[in-house]
Amino acid sequence: MSKGPAALVREEIRALAAYHVANAEGLVKLDAMENPYRLPEALAREMGDRLARVAINRYPDPAAPGLKRRLREAMDIPDRLEVLLGNGSDEILQVVSMALARPGATVVAPEPSFAMYRMSAVACGLGYHGVALRPDFTLDEEALLAAIAKHRPALTWIAYPNNPTGNLFPREAILRIVAAAPGLVVVDEAYYAFSGGASLLSEVGRHPNLLLVRTVSKLGLAGLRLGLAIGTPEWLRELEKLRLPYNVNALSMAAGELLLDHREVLEEQTRRIVADRARLEAALDAIARIERFPSAANFVLVRVPDALSAFEALKGRGILVRNFHGSHPLLAHCLRLTVGTAEENDRLLEALAAAVA
Repeated sequence: MSKGPAALVREEIRALAAYHVANAEGLVKLDAMENPYRLPEALAREMGDRLARVAINRYPDPAAPGLKRRLREAMDIPDRLEVLLGNGSDEILQVVSMALARPGATVVAPEPSFAMYRMSAVACGLGYHGVALRPDFTLDEEALLAAIAKHRPALTWIAYPNNPTGNLFPREAILRIVAAAPGLVVVDEAYYAFSGGASLLSEVGRHPNLLLVRTVSKLGLAGLRLGLAIGTPEWLRELEKLRLPYNVNALSMAAGELLLDHREVLEEQTRRIVADRARLEAALDAIARIERFPSAANFVLVRVPDALSAFEALKGRGILVRNFHGSHPLLAHCLRLTVGTAEENDRLLEALAAAVA
């Protein structure tokens, strides 16, 4: 009998493809929804001084009271709710899936959406059922409610705004889904900072099956790998049992505390990205043969006549975007464009216009 992975690894895991991160060396990186701005030099030096004093010979404090306090202040998280820290929001997704992975349990999510909803479900042995959005990427509430009634999911994911489409689903529709769901509904607000104040934070605790997930990655701190779940003490007490010991490292904690003390820098960068997004959208609308979809995030989804040729043409001119063609039928010939600096956006627009001409 073989002792190799072909015989021992679960069949559904072997059928998965690993999450792919493209090599961006030498390219303008507009593929991963990152904040394009570095820290101001003085603040970067201050962070270096702070990190140099961290006792890396000791384990970090898993309770992270200082970091949690600053996150509460930055995100206006009320005292009645608890915070669970993760090594990026990806780890939070995995923890939630693990907690609900009873035999026969299922997950429901709109599609297309964040690939890790499906991947975390499969990894934890949960069934997964995707519910297609409408062709314009709006939420098909009726179809989603029907799937919830049919599959009785232990977990339902809603990205708000949605990734990779960038749009916000109606708030009242999400609350109707929460009311109808027999299991937990997790609203993923990874892009909340760019959404003009759209959030369901005020609803957490009013519904016994609602949890919120956020991250600081899109604020300009992607390298810290710091995510959080926000929920009632009853929920987070259970999820805490699955958090790996010392999952957030001491350097990330120290950097997070310092940078959230200077969150006016991050907030100014966010305002700049939102303004640049509006200019990018207007310029895209002026390019013939491009269909641009509305965004409340730090990226814009477009449909072009030939996504593969456009992707390669952009890459040939030193610009990396995300090609979603082939990932889902609704994303045929779609490219996702991260909002970069003004100069990067200008380069993107010039190259994209030439690519589709």
